[in-house]
Amino acid sequence: MNNLTAKEVLENKIINKVSSVGIFGNIFLTAFKLMAGIFANSGAMISDAMHSLSDVFATLIAFIGVKLSKKEPDKEHPYGHDRFESVASIILALILLGTGVAIGYTGLDKIINYKTAIIEKPGIMALIAAIVSILIKESMFWYTRYYAKKINSQAFLADAWHHRSDALSSVGALIGIGLARLGYPIFDPIASIIICALIIKVGYDIFIDGFGKMMDKSCSDEIEEKIRVITLKQDGILGIDVLRTREFGAKMFVDIEITVDGDLSLRNAHRISEILHDRIEKEFPDCKHCMVHVNPDKK
Repeated sequence: MNNLTAKEVLENKIINKVSSVGIFGNIFLTAFKLMAGIFANSGAMISDAMHSLSDVFATLIAFIGVKLSKKEPDKEHPYGHDRFESVASIILALILLGTGVAIGYTGLDKIINYKTAIIEKPGIMALIAAIVSILIKESMFWYTRYYAKKINSQAFLADAWHHRSDALSSVGALIGIGLARLGYPIFDPIASIIICALIIKVGYDIFIDGFGKMMDKSCSDEIEEKIRVITLKQDGILGIDVLRTREFGAKMFVDIEITVDGDLSLRNAHRISEILHDRIEKEFPDCKHCMVHVNPDKK
């Protein structure tokens, strides 16, 4: 169990590295933006800081989800633990949605009570914090996205979009703070509403994707068409009777029934199915298992 392959060792290093960057980067940004928001009297920046705080927990959840999904199959889970990635991405989506609603509520309350509430003009520190946040969070998005694709991690990809949503919310905060400093303080809470909408949109997309993978959704039409092309090009295969695919967390399963000459020996028919099995799993590295069933032609 402890004899890890070179690929598994590399994946573990990437998981640890990406998680560390995400956690410590978000802790720094949370503290920095919170102080800037308090001292510069910016509700939009304080809202943005809360978003960064949610990202700390998001990265922790992504880390746990990815780690658990990499566990080897056991007696109780013979198909592995890949769905932990989907579970993690759904939890991340719910955190995002909750954060977005909370931020939107605060901004909306200030707008509704605008005549009675005191909305101070934000200071220059809030403006600087927004610019710093945009640069850092956009960098973290590309960094996390790169490694998420490298190890095909659904949870880390969701976490990358957390970083992107934080960068977008900082853009909204920057616009709101800038307009507020020009003498339109109402735009500071309006920026919070814009941030809310952006966060909820990203959270919804991540939730739908994760939920779809939990429900054994079929793979894309492009993938299934590619499987058909590979199958029909192989010598000895006369046709495809059934093709079923399903997404299982970050992995995929393929079940295919092929037609061969009914007069072939069992050994030759099996060899044809074995060649197809190996080709599909080689062509699709994310294919956890391919089941090939052979049917005789109807002469």
